[in-house]
Amino acid sequence: MSKILIIGAGGVGKVVAYKCAQHPEIFSDILLASRTKSKCDAIAEVVRRDTGHANFHTARVDADNVPELVALIRDFQPAMVLHVALPYQDLTIMDACLETGVHYLDTANYEPKDEAKFEYSWQWAYHDRYRDAGLLAVLGCGFDPGVTSIFTARAAKHYFDEMHELDIIDANAGSHGKAFATNFNPEINIREITQKGRYYQDGKWIETEPHEIAKMINYPDIGPRKSYLIFHEELESLVKHFPTLRRARFWMTFGDEYLTHLRVIQNIGMARIDPVMYKGVEIIPLEFLKAVLPDPGELGENYTGQTSIGCRIKGLKDGKERTYYIWNNCSHAAAYKETGTQGVSYTTGVPAALGAAMMLGGHWTGKGVFNVEQFNPDPFLDRLGPWGLPWHEQADIDLEMD
Repeated sequence: MSKILIIGAGGVGKVVAYKCAQHPEIFSDILLASRTKSKCDAIAEVVRRDTGHANFHTARVDADNVPELVALIRDFQPAMVLHVALPYQDLTIMDACLETGVHYLDTANYEPKDEAKFEYSWQWAYHDRYRDAGLLAVLGCGFDPGVTSIFTARAAKHYFDEMHELDIIDANAGSHGKAFATNFNPEINIREITQKGRYYQDGKWIETEPHEIAKMINYPDIGPRKSYLIFHEELESLVKHFPTLRRARFWMTFGDEYLTHLRVIQNIGMARIDPVMYKGVEIIPLEFLKAVLPDPGELGENYTGQTSIGCRIKGLKDGKERTYYIWNNCSHAAAYKETGTQGVSYTTGVPAALGAAMMLGGHWTGKGVFNVEQFNPDPFLDRLGPWGLPWHEQADIDLEMD
């Protein structure tokens, strides 16, 4: 049994709190902290009521402030920190973990607040310091990145001698009834999907205009959905750790109405991340937009439909070509019934909590900074279904991916 500090009290933080509290045999003491303590208190009230966890605490902390983080960690003395706040805060939290000698896990790679740039270089640069301190930092343990990377590791371990082509496909076929809303933090979401696309081909990265490449993809129990090629961070680590890959792409569904809203937001300057002056006050337009859009953590009540996320892979086994598809479908309604959140928060939060269990249980070990695909995928996937995200696989089928 171990103490754990969870930083972040949005929709994902709520799911993580639920899943950790459901397993007191692993997480004996839980501290949920964020900049707004009232959000933590509201989550704590329902989690204590629904799970009966006796040692669930809350605190306020500014995750941009290393001394504050260090003081909180030293006071609570957790075995590890599970970070589900903003990716801008990855490095400050990693610094605090180094200073206090505790392990670290997150769900999204670091990006600078003043530039929408997605790469692992800043966090990979911590490897030697974590190794020398005898600490483990696990990066990207949500669903994508996270489970998609572990799915790929399973394919490499059990189905292929060489993987040649990887397509990660992500469909949200749900409906929340809002004119426009994002399924996770609007600021992060809009920064991500308005960037140029990028995919890996024959040893180099090929850049595309935003949403330039699209195709219809059939998703299990959903059917065909128009899917757009975008860049997603796990591609960077997967082509590094599985060097036989010749092509790696990421596809995500967007509805026409969603893309129309997105174009308007960009055209009128509300997607800007540089400061502008308004009535003598400096504001960031995208931060203002975030304040007026629906809170992703509050979308779950009327959310219908499901998500479908998986990996379609081509390669060689015993000298013969083969294909493989592994995926999960998650019901928004089922996620809400269990945790009061929608499916996108659920599919990110469950793997984060399970990843922490893998670390505390000794299934994922090491000293340094690692991506999830570098660990044995089997103990994680053995538990993923019982923890709430059952998965399925098929081999030697038509993958539809050209």
